[in-house]
Amino acid sequence: MEESPAPTPVNKETGWDKSKILKSKTDPYGVIEYANDAFIEVSGYEEHELMGKPHNIIRHPDMPRVIFKVLWDYLKKGRNIHAIVKNMSKSGRYYWVITDFEVSTNDKGSITSYYGRRRAAPPEIVQKHIEPLYEKLLQIEAATGMVASEKYLIGFLEDIGKTYNEFIEDMITDGLPPEEKQATEKKGFFTKLFAR
Repeated sequence: MEESPAPTPVNKETGWDKSKILKSKTDPYGVIEYANDAFIEVSGYEEHELMGKPHNIIRHPDMPRVIFKVLWDYLKKGRNIHAIVKNMSKSGRYYWVITDFEVSTNDKGSITSYYGRRRAAPPEIVQKHIEPLYEKLLQIEAATGMVASEKYLIGFLEDIGKTYNEFIEDMITDGLPPEEKQATEKKGFFTKLFAR
C-alpha cells in the first residue's frame, strides 16, 4: 500500500474544542496503538489512518527536533515530561498542546507503552515564550545542526536555573492567583490540569 504524501503546512490554527483532553497510547517506539475521539477529531485523520503509524504523523515542521530529543530522553528513562508542542492536522493546519505522559512498565521494569494526554496550550504563553524559543532552536538546527540546538537549549535552561519541565510548569502557573498557585503546588499542577 502506498503512503500518502505528508500534508503541506497551512499557517492557520485548526478549529477544535479546547476543553477536551486529547489522549493517545503508543508502544515503546512511539507507534500509535490507541487514540481517543478528541485526538482523532483534531488530527483530521480517520482512526484507521492513525493506528500502527508513528506518532510523528502529526509533527509540525515548525517544531525543533531537539524538543523531541529531550522528550524521548525523559520517556526512555521512565520519567514524565511536560512539553508544549505544535502539532499538524491532516489538513496542514496547526494546533498547540501541552502534554503529560504516563509510562507503563512490565514486572521486569521494561517500558511497554506511553499514555499521553494533551490539552490546549495557553496562546499567550505560546506567543510570548514558546514560539520565540522554538524559532531560535529551529534557526540553530538549520544553520549548524541539532547538537548545537541542544547546547543552546541547555545553556538557556541553565541561565534561568530550571529544567525543561520546570520552565513549562512555571510559565503555566505564573499568572495564577497566590491561593490557586499554592493549591497547585500541593496537588501538582499537571495533576490538576489533567484531572487525575
